[in-house]
Amino acid sequence: MIRMKIQKALFAALLAGTLIHLPISHLFAQSPLPVQFNELPDPIDKKLINWSGVKSGMQASFVSTDLRFPKSLAPTVEQKDALQIRGWRGEKLNAQVLLWTTEPKDNIEVKVTTLSSTNNKLPNTATSTHFLRYVMTDEFGPGCGHRKPENFAASLSPDMLDNLTSYSMEGNTVRPVWIKVAIPRDAAAGQYAGTVEISVAGKPFKSLALEVEVIDQTLPEPKDWKFHLDQWQHPSAVARVEGVAMWSDAHFKAMEPVMKLLADAGQKVITATVNKDPWNVQTYDPYADMITWTKNSDGTWSYDYQVFDRWINFMSDLGINQMINCYSIIPWNNEIHYRDAKTGKTINVVAKPGTPVFEELWTPFLQDFSKHLKAKGWLEKTNIAIDEREREQMDAALTLMKKVSPELGVSYADNQKTYQRYPESEDISIAVGHPYEKQDILDRQKRGLNSTFYICCSDAFPNQFTFSDPGESTYLGWYALATGFDGLLRWAFNSWVENPLQDSRFRTWPAGDTYIVYPKARTSIRYERMLEGIQDYEKARIVLEKLKAKNDSNQLTALQQAIDKLGNNTRYEGWNTDLNNAKKLLNDISTNL
Repeated sequence: MIRMKIQKALFAALLAGTLIHLPISHLFAQSPLPVQFNELPDPIDKKLINWSGVKSGMQASFVSTDLRFPKSLAPTVEQKDALQIRGWRGEKLNAQVLLWTTEPKDNIEVKVTTLSSTNNKLPNTATSTHFLRYVMTDEFGPGCGHRKPENFAASLSPDMLDNLTSYSMEGNTVRPVWIKVAIPRDAAAGQYAGTVEISVAGKPFKSLALEVEVIDQTLPEPKDWKFHLDQWQHPSAVARVEGVAMWSDAHFKAMEPVMKLLADAGQKVITATVNKDPWNVQTYDPYADMITWTKNSDGTWSYDYQVFDRWINFMSDLGINQMINCYSIIPWNNEIHYRDAKTGKTINVVAKPGTPVFEELWTPFLQDFSKHLKAKGWLEKTNIAIDEREREQMDAALTLMKKVSPELGVSYADNQKTYQRYPESEDISIAVGHPYEKQDILDRQKRGLNSTFYICCSDAFPNQFTFSDPGESTYLGWYALATGFDGLLRWAFNSWVENPLQDSRFRTWPAGDTYIVYPKARTSIRYERMLEGIQDYEKARIVLEKLKAKNDSNQLTALQQAIDKLGNNTRYEGWNTDLNNAKKLLNDISTNL
C-alpha cells in the first residue's frame, strides 16, 4: 500500500512534467509480476453450486470454442469423444476440451499425439495445449465511464491461455483446455488423425480422437494479409510488469515475444508517441515519451529521436512496417511539455489547437519531424494521429498541418464523420456504432485510402471484453467483410491493468477493454478467435476472387449472402449460428475450388 501511494505521487510528478526525462522504471522500484499465481476466489452465489447429480471423479469432453464455462458450476454438456476440424495450409485452428471433477486431481497433463495421414505426418510443433486460466471480470453495464467494482456483478471468466505443462484441479470445479493446431504451409492435403491424451498424476486417464482435414488451399503469410489490423501498443506496460528499465535492452527483449503476437496476427501499424502521454493517462501505466523536445537557450528547438527510431526499427524488424501512426497533435488534455535548456526544467504547456501557442510549438516540430522521417525513409508511411477530438480542434490542427507539413499523412479515430470533410485522409477508423455511408468507404478503397472500424467501451456488440462471447472476436473479421471496411482498430493491445493475471477489471471501462494478450506473451480466447476471424477474411477474399474468375455465380451469391448476414453491429438472435454457417460454407467452397 505504501508503494502504491509513492507510485501515485510519482505519477502526479510525471504528469506535471518534473520527472519526464527519467525512465519510468527508475521512478518505481517495482518487482515483475510472478510467473505462477493463484486465481482469485470465485464470487459466485454458493446457492447456485450443485454437483450432486454429477458422476464422481473426473470427466472430459470436446466442447464448442464458442462457449465459456463457469469455474464452479457443474457443466451440462453432451459427451463428445471425437472432433473433426479443417483448414487451409498456413491456417491456425482452435479446439476446446473441458475437464470437470468432483474430487481433487493432481498433475493433470493434456497432450496431442502426432497427427498422421496414410502417407504423411504433421510435425509435433503443429499442436499445443493450454490450460485456460480464470480472471475476474464484470459486465457491460453502461459501457464507458468510471465504475466501482461493488456496483457491477463480478464473475470468473476463462480467458488466458497459460503455458503450464500440468495443472491440479480442486473438487467440484471445471478446467477448460485450449488446443491450437497450426497447419504447416508445406503440409500435404488430406485427413490427419491423432488423439488428445489426458493423464492424471502420470497415469493415463482418457483419449479423445482428433481429426484435422488439410484443405488444398494455402493462406498467405500474415505480413501479406490484406486485413488492416491496428491495435495500439503500450511499451510502458511491459516495462512495469517485467520490472525492467524503460527503453533498456532488457525492455526491448521483454517486448519482443509480446509484439510478435501482433505480427503473427497481421498487424500493420506501429503506435508511436510524439510528446507526453496523448491520452492523459487513461491507462494504468502512463505512456512514456519517445521524442524529447528541447527549447535551446537561443530560442531554437531541437528534438531527440533516439527512442523513437529504436522503437520503429524494433517493430519493423518484427514485420510490422506498413504504417506509423504518431499520437498526437491533439492530446486529450491539450498538454505538451518540453525541456528548457536555459533553466534545465521541464515546462508543461496547454496548447489548444487554434491558439497562437499551438502554432508556435507545433510548427517547428512538424517541420523538423518531416525532415527526420524523410532521412530515415519513413515519411511516406507516417501519419500524425488523432483520437476522437472535437470538430473545432480537428479543423485547427489539420489546417496547421496542411500549412507547415503537407507531406505528413493524417490518421484519426472518427465518431463525427470527419472523413466526409477531409476525404483525402490516409487512414481513418469509424466507431462501430457510429453511422457511416458504405459508399464513402468503398470510394475510399478505390482511391487507395484505408478505412477501418473500431470497437471500444461504448460497444456492447461485437466486442472483446473478458465476458464477451468468444465468437464475437471472430465476428469482427466477418463484419469487415460485410461492411466493406479494410480492417479493425482496437485501442489497446496490451494496456495491462494492475494485475492482469488475476483481475481484468479497470476503473473506467468494462473488464478486458484494455488488453487482449497477457504478460509473458500469453494469448487469450479473444486473441485466438480474433485471429480466426482475420484468417476467414483472407480466405473469403481469395475465394471470392476465384469464384469471380470462374464466373461461378451460384457459389458466389451463396457466399456473399452468408457474408452480408454478418454486417449487423447490434446483437441479434442467431448471430453465432450465422457465423458458424458462413465459416462452414467458406470451407466447403474452398475444398472444391
